[in-house]
Amino acid sequence: MRYCVVLMTAPKGGEAKKLARLILNQKLAACVNIVKGVDSLFWWEGKIDAAKEDLMLVKTRRTLLPALTKTVKKAHSYSVCEVVALAVVGGNKPYLDWVGASCRKG
Repeated sequence: MRYCVVLMTAPKGGEAKKLARLILNQKLAACVNIVKGVDSLFWWEGKIDAAKEDLMLVKTRRTLLPALTKTVKKAHSYSVCEVVALAVVGGNKPYLDWVGASCRKG
């Protein structure tokens, strides 16, 4: 498929919105949803840690994933930030066409 949904997290606060605007201004995605107040539990430095985060759902073209990843890594406050792409295997064709038309070519 030509599209993917990219999962990202950012520290609770305003970073997710700043990242979303950066991504959208560069036309690396058509849409970014921000789900506020996610409780994350994860392995970090050999022990289980926890954080309050905001989850970002980024809709984009698969071909833009390398540029999206590079942009987010450069701007993100985490030393190891989450950028996980899930392939879109189907969906509403007019919506998917809109995603494609809203992103830059690449």
